Amino acid sequence: MLQKQPELQVVGEASDGLEAVLKAQELQPDLILLDIGLPKLDGIEAARRIRKVSPKSKILFVSQESSADLVHEALRTGAEGYVVKTDARRELLAAVNAILRGKRFVGSRFAGLDFSGDADARAPEGIRSSKVVAPSLHQGMQITRRHEAGFYSDDRCFLEGLTRFIGAALKSGYAAIVVATESHREALVPRLQAYGLDIGAAIEQGRYLALDAAQAVSTFMVNNLPDPARFLEVADNLITAAAKSATGEHRRVALCGECDPPLWTLGNGEAAIQLEQLWNVISVRYDVDVLCAYPLSIFNYDQGKHIFQRICAEHSSVYFR
Repeated sequence: MLQKQPELQVVGEASDGLEAVLKAQELQPDLILLDIGLPKLDGIEAARRIRKVSPKSKILFVSQESSADLVHEALRTGAEGYVVKTDARRELLAAVNAILRGKRFVGSRFAGLDFSGDADARAPEGIRSSKVVAPSLHQGMQITRRHEAGFYSDDRCFLEGLTRFIGAALKSGYAAIVVATESHREALVPRLQAYGLDIGAAIEQGRYLALDAAQAVSTFMVNNLPDPARFLEVADNLITAAAKSATGEHRRVALCGECDPPLWTLGNGEAAIQLEQLWNVISVRYDVDVLCAYPLSIFNYDQGKHIFQRICAEHSSVYFR
């Protein structure tokens, strides 16, 4: 799979942990894919040693092990990512691309678990992980808050992801804004109620706002591209109104939407990228958490690979379900 990617060059292979350490020291590769169950020296200990002999190499664990505790231990070595082997067919290339762009990647089956800080626990000084974004409308801006991308295989996974994201926000006292299709908005309400939330009360309080995705997009598009001034005005009005209803000291807002998929479906990938860049501005300016939802069915990876990678690069984290 890796050898078929023209931008990647496989410079070496190893059959056990000790050989992996020696190869890393000799070749100083940009990225090392590392198993855990290796002979002679297990992958976690190999990663610790690799950090010393090849400190600039990034490490992605690809293992059959799916224990959350083991994932924690693997990431504490300073590794940048973890993918379970059975998920590698759909997640490996996305993980490689994310890590080479300075991001962390943890496989979709671990969605909802908190691995923050693990990658820094034993990383040598000077190579601690940082969030790097592709050049955007505001050069040099870092994504300091959550601006996540979720890629979903079907509606069930999509609604589960939104329910967890919005449900956790509302239970924390945040306000929540959902921008979605009519069918998804209607299906989300009973799921949030089953999550233990009084959505009727949240709507009445103004803590839960649900908007139509197509109508929302139409308010800020000019010549088939998002107009920054219009977008920021619309976002400012929504977030300001929602924040007033939030409880707690910081009055946070969580924003979840599928504004970009309609643009992608219409073949307007550049507009989708610019919209993600504007969400980066929003996530910093207003201290909000943003989840951008994409159905995997809209992507033809072979034809739209470049756009897909650029969209991933605009997010603080990416996961697949």
